[in-house]
Amino acid sequence: MTELKIQHILTLTHLLSKGAKHNFVTITTSSLGKSIKKSQQAASKHLLELEQNNFIERIISGRKVSVKITPKGYSEMVKLSGVLQKSLSSSPSHVLLKGSLVSGMGEGAYYMSLKGYTKQFKTKIGYVPFPGTFNVKLGKKEYTEAIRQFEGMDGVHIDGYSDGKRTYGWVKCFSAKLNSSVDCQLIRLERTHHDTSTIELISKTNIRKTAKLSDGSKVTITIPINGK
Repeated sequence: MTELKIQHILTLTHLLSKGAKHNFVTITTSSLGKSIKKSQQAASKHLLELEQNNFIERIISGRKVSVKITPKGYSEMVKLSGVLQKSLSSSPSHVLLKGSLVSGMGEGAYYMSLKGYTKQFKTKIGYVPFPGTFNVKLGKKEYTEAIRQFEGMDGVHIDGYSDGKRTYGWVKCFSAKLNSSVDCQLIRLERTHHDTSTIELISKTNIRKTAKLSDGSKVTITIPINGK
């Protein structure tokens, strides 16, 4: 059985959006080409190949073409949709990061103790974090790239504020688990001295002591991508 090619899928998708499952829809190869970002000649070739393989029926009248998707063509698109849905639903629902524990500059303890933050932490994530952050140097570029996606996610938003003397930036929190056992939060900061290869975690307890870790210890962080 002839398999659909990528260019055929694009064309059939456009035709479905125009109602060609049940009806003959009138199109021009130039308009089709613009819609699928191909040349007029390429669009014409796609239609010819689809017709030859019995994925569509065509009625040609001058420069206009009326097209209807055949049951075979529609069936192949349904199969493709099923495969895509299965693949999407079976994809990991978490981000996995690996790195090594490193010491920070001591600023985490100060910021985590500020009332402007602690009140919000208590209300929004259910606890006041242990003063200080757990810093992890990510091991590979694939992990530093993976962490970038959290820049566009909402998370639990801790608002920035001003105490009259200076302003403090926002914090976004994402539920995470360290080494599959320690509950914590990945935090993303509006202002930070760390480069993109270092991430910070907070928790109810002193993570170093709870997990019995020291500088250089290898750690794994799991972050649900649909969690906050």
